[in-house]
Amino acid sequence: MRIILRFFGFLFSVGAIFFLIGAAIIAYGFWHFSKDLPDHAQLANYEPPVMTRVHATDGSLIAEYARERRLYIPIQAVPKRVVSAFLSAEDKNFYKHAGIDPEGIVRAIIANVSSGGKREQGASTITQQVAKNFLLTNERSYERKIREALIALRMESTFSKDKIFELYLNEIYLGLGNYGIAASSLNYFNKSVHELSIAEAAYLAALPKAPNNYHPFRQRQAAIGRRNWVIDRMVENNYITREEAEAAKKEPLNVTPRVVSPNSIASGYFAEGVRREIAERYGEQKLYEGGLSIRTTLDPKMQAMARKSLVDGLVRYDEARGWRGAQQKIELAGREWGLALAEVTSLADVQPWRMGVVLEVSGGRARIGLQPKKDSSGQIVKERELGFVTADGVKWTRRTVDKVLAPGDVVYVEPLDGKQDQFRLRQVPEISGAIVAMDPNTGRVYAMVGGFSFDQSEFNRATQALRQPGSAFKPLVYATALDNGYTPSTLILDDPLTINMGPGQEAWTPSNFENGGGGAHTLRYGVEHSKNIMTVRLARDIGMPVVSEYARRFGIYDDMLPLLSMSLGAGETTVMRMTAAYAMFVNGGHRIKPSLIDRIQDRSGKTIYRHDDRQCTGCDAPRFDGNAPPKLADNRESVVDTLTAYQITSILEGVVQRGTGQSIKAVGKPLAGKTGTTNDAKDVWFVGFSPDLAVGVFLGYDKPRSLGATAQAAHYAAPVFRDFMKMALKDKPATPFRVPAGIKLVRINAGSGTRAGPGDTGGVIVEAFKPGTAPPDSYMPPTDPAAEAGLASPEAQQAVGVGTGGLY
Repeated sequence: MRIILRFFGFLFSVGAIFFLIGAAIIAYGFWHFSKDLPDHAQLANYEPPVMTRVHATDGSLIAEYARERRLYIPIQAVPKRVVSAFLSAEDKNFYKHAGIDPEGIVRAIIANVSSGGKREQGASTITQQVAKNFLLTNERSYERKIREALIALRMESTFSKDKIFELYLNEIYLGLGNYGIAASSLNYFNKSVHELSIAEAAYLAALPKAPNNYHPFRQRQAAIGRRNWVIDRMVENNYITREEAEAAKKEPLNVTPRVVSPNSIASGYFAEGVRREIAERYGEQKLYEGGLSIRTTLDPKMQAMARKSLVDGLVRYDEARGWRGAQQKIELAGREWGLALAEVTSLADVQPWRMGVVLEVSGGRARIGLQPKKDSSGQIVKERELGFVTADGVKWTRRTVDKVLAPGDVVYVEPLDGKQDQFRLRQVPEISGAIVAMDPNTGRVYAMVGGFSFDQSEFNRATQALRQPGSAFKPLVYATALDNGYTPSTLILDDPLTINMGPGQEAWTPSNFENGGGGAHTLRYGVEHSKNIMTVRLARDIGMPVVSEYARRFGIYDDMLPLLSMSLGAGETTVMRMTAAYAMFVNGGHRIKPSLIDRIQDRSGKTIYRHDDRQCTGCDAPRFDGNAPPKLADNRESVVDTLTAYQITSILEGVVQRGTGQSIKAVGKPLAGKTGTTNDAKDVWFVGFSPDLAVGVFLGYDKPRSLGATAQAAHYAAPVFRDFMKMALKDKPATPFRVPAGIKLVRINAGSGTRAGPGDTGGVIVEAFKPGTAPPDSYMPPTDPAAEAGLASPEAQQAVGVGTGGLY
């Protein structure tokens, strides 16, 4: 008995020794692998990179900016169907184990041994995957696996299961550039996670192991097989029934990658303007990783109208100058034309234009093959679309089909209305331009198009191109005069004027566009008929330093040189600035700042920027007991007297009714505006407004050159404005311009500026006067003592200068 006890004592001693040695080894290993582990507690404050999303006023998505396409979704918002799919595919015991899964480890060892080591099966739990993805590298080693397990154990003691699972579902990479289930659901199926079917949820759950191995297009059968495997696991784990599983496995893999592009509503220039502003305001990291939600001022319908109006105007001018030839030529012999054409780069934002290749020309028509369409992954989704270009399609070239097209020519075409399989030949215009539409009361930009195609050129001619406004600047000169004692009936001489430039300098003799003129005319007449000589005389009388100050107030220039030539629009400015300046005429003379953004929210939904920062005192009252409703304070700065603003608005309305903008009358609504054409017609403009919409249009070559000896803004820029306003105001009432209190409306003789008599009818208009500035009863010819001397004063002589300026 004693021997037996000694034997067991020996065994116990040996076992204790080995136990202590093993414990020491384990303790050492634990210490060794734990001593420089990353701090898992940092995950409590983890903010993953989330993409910034840009929305239009109607909530539609126009752009996304991200280095990793991810939308963060809390675990409470994840449907049970999606949860069960990922648990079945990745870690069925997740809610039972403490960070590592012994059952899974044994299962993986058995599988790896039975396969002879040819196919390694991992046993990482979801917690371990989070540890690896957030805190470790992808190194394949036992040391990394041990460190991963240690971090997982620590995480389980620190965070709830739901928090760990939330991190996992939002961080995991699921292929095609998507991170997390929210972004993947949208970009694979164009659905929110709540809309996913069993089959769709199972496919997403099939992707974490190796997304490229289950690519929905290149590895379609493997993808379906892996999806069905996940569905079977969901049945085994009692998440779904066998009947639901069989129905789900019969569902096709309908992956339709969502394409979020500003080009979808022709808003490339607008979206890029927003992107630049966010980057400047918050920095690149906040833009691409901050998860901002940006509500812009963009009106998608108005944006489409603006693009169509501008493109039609550019094409109208360009096609009048004839056909320039094919975009390029490709060799068709020995190669399938669809594949050859698919390699040609085309503009994606010129719909409904399509690129095509001429296959043959015979019988007075050309047979064409259209460029195959591709999905977001670059896969061709449709091939061998054919059509014809007939005589109707090339009529604008004033040549026959065989003289215009030849086999192998790559050209743009557009479907002919009402004619199946027939197309109209198109060409990308060389001329460019811009259009801006904004709310004149707030500066909110509804639409902005900065050129023919953003894909062709990202240079925004609405905000970046500095061009001479020409006569579109003249209303600023006349507004300055009206704000400093002149009236719309003040007479200004239109007689020839020569200004002495000083010793050794050639005298400057400004002239009108049609070299006509003579006599005295009212200020109104000078604007309506865009008289250069009258404008120069007026600017000289007011003083160019005063005009320069008003140009600064209106935001047209920051620091305009006080030269007389600048009164004719010789300086350079942008379409955005000119449109905002005209908006201040119609809004009563209040300063506005053009804005592309209404509101910005951070990833948590907190508003961090608002364009309209006014406070509504009393708006949160529980009820109103007959008292007046609260009003938002108007804290806008005045740049010009309200009565002056209405006077110039009335005069610009006269430009449309009787002057250089008469083509605008076709809109059939109260409109006002001004044409602008520079010397040699290098730039043509029309800037104008309705009571609630300000619009600026510019056309010109990027490298300035003449648009033609007879080119005028009334022929090219005004029709773009007209076409846009027809669409934008189609369903709007014909609202007249608002007359402010204090304005006196008096019947006058338009020619003489004198008060009209009771029986006068011909040439009589209703003019706007400020209190105490009634028109004279009889004609008083103006005096111009400076005409003979050449200059009114030495100061005026210094302020002359000579530039190109505006003509019409």
